[in-house]
Amino acid sequence: MNNNPALSQPRLERSQIELYAHRLREARERVRPIPPIRMGVPSATIADAYAIQAENTDFWERAGRIAVGAKIGLTARAVQRQLGVDQPDFGTLFADMSVLDCDEVGSNRLIQPKVEAEVAFVLAHTPNIERLTVPELVSSIAYVLPAVEVVDSRIEGWDISIIDTIADNASSGLFVLGSRPVSLQSADLRLCGMVIELNGEEVSFGAGAACLGHPLKSIEWLVRQMDAIGRPLKGGDIVLSGALGPMISVAPGDVIEARIEGIGTVRVSFAKEDQRA
Repeated sequence: MNNNPALSQPRLERSQIELYAHRLREARERVRPIPPIRMGVPSATIADAYAIQAENTDFWERAGRIAVGAKIGLTARAVQRQLGVDQPDFGTLFADMSVLDCDEVGSNRLIQPKVEAEVAFVLAHTPNIERLTVPELVSSIAYVLPAVEVVDSRIEGWDISIIDTIADNASSGLFVLGSRPVSLQSADLRLCGMVIELNGEEVSFGAGAACLGHPLKSIEWLVRQMDAIGRPLKGGDIVLSGALGPMISVAPGDVIEARIEGIGTVRVSFAKEDQRA
């Protein structure tokens, strides 16, 4: 059975869903956070949060933004327990969120950025949901890349609940992919070690097992969720499979480098002055 809150009926009125979707868009455009959504609508459910997210996804696609994949959040069991949920969440990746390896991010693009290292999967084709065995899943993946997800929150002070982060496109910001594709056969995704360096100092450590026990398990979960909501993943799509270790806050002038054993290295810096990446 596919337990997908995104398919449940929202409780909020349509006008409320549109209002909070607009507030989140405005926060992104102005680079200025808003109070937690749960404060304005304490009765909001996870289904309501996904409805707000979907409202903005549809709005942005109509406005010309191009969806290029999806991201998984809340893959760590400890974080799930903290937010009172028993499964991850998901959000949409857009082409304009992509930053080149070793590039610099302008300080006017983000509100309160943090970074985490992840394994990114690039799909070869849409997995057959009716026969989603390990061989089917593996054959649908073209290659993997090291990735840095630059997460951001439009909610003041990162004061988020599960409602706030889902509504806010799973706290998506930007993403940086390494430039050397690696086949699945070349890396041990469960045991691969990860380290993040902040300005040359090692500050975050982890391994592939942090993603629900194995990054492929994250991918399988997401494939099922996206198919259920009518937005199946397709060939060429990028999937960020979840953090391999603790999230790190960054500030203007910082340089981040993430290394994932057997997969590679990816680097990004944050400009001291206002400029676009």
